[in-house]
Amino acid sequence: MMPNTINQPSSTFQQRFHERWQHLCDPHVRALAWLLDAPDMLDPDAEQWEGRIATLGQDAGLKVAPWLNALDQAPQTLHAHLRTSHLRLGRYAEELMVFYFRHQGILRAHSVQVRTAQGLTIGEFDFLLDLGGQFTHWELATKFYLLPFVQLGQGTSLKPDAFVGPNLADTLGKKVGKTLNSQLALSQRSDAAHVLPEPVKLAQALMKGWLFYPGDQPTPAMPGLSSYHCRGHWCELSDLEGHTGSRYAILPRMSWLAPAKCPIEQTQTLSEVVVTLEQSFQASLAPIMVAVL
Repeated sequence: MMPNTINQPSSTFQQRFHERWQHLCDPHVRALAWLLDAPDMLDPDAEQWEGRIATLGQDAGLKVAPWLNALDQAPQTLHAHLRTSHLRLGRYAEELMVFYFRHQGILRAHSVQVRTAQGLTIGEFDFLLDLGGQFTHWELATKFYLLPFVQLGQGTSLKPDAFVGPNLADTLGKKVGKTLNSQLALSQRSDAAHVLPEPVKLAQALMKGWLFYPGDQPTPAMPGLSSYHCRGHWCELSDLEGHTGSRYAILPRMSWLAPAKCPIEQTQTLSEVVVTLEQSFQASLAPIMVAVL
């Protein structure tokens, strides 16, 4: 899977990101800047979501740019905060947002587990926030899905289940359904009352991530999807050999968030990256993220 920089609407976002944040060198600060600056995956104003999609708003990153710049120069406090959070990418993103919400002074609690009287865990609040005096529950989802080759008639549109994740049993539709219908309803359960300092007034999901499209197909529409979401393209290994990029970088999973920036010695030519991918796929068929630089 390759974040795209040519002939895709997201190239505008990636260009904007590099214009705004190319000076950031610390990878964790860059990832945090991406979380704040990246467009929402789902449209918060779409009627079908019934107001349950959260947004940081436009230019959330620019509003704290002096803080991010200072943090990039002295990232020790962020590194200390993240010391134990690199187990998986979703948790890493959560901890970055914890750091931001604390800086904003709106974090009441995070990762609050809810258990039954018998001690069975039934859910967890990602974030409990004070938003303008309103006690709010936010769930964070940072996801990556690709659209397989599809045949669409003129005027037809996609459904969320058309997008599949690195784990092919996961789809965008399943994630949205679970988040909106189950996780956001957690505060309504009687078991949750004893862990909440006050009733939740609003429950919403903040969804960030990348959607990858077949490289030679036009991008179809999906109701409820933000028209300005982060896009890339995907291809099979056999198709990569005809690519015209100049340098490539294979990104470890913890570097999947922000548009890539890396030293030239960590990049490869097309022929080199093909060999690396062939060797990787002999050991595992897990998808690999390749940045075209």
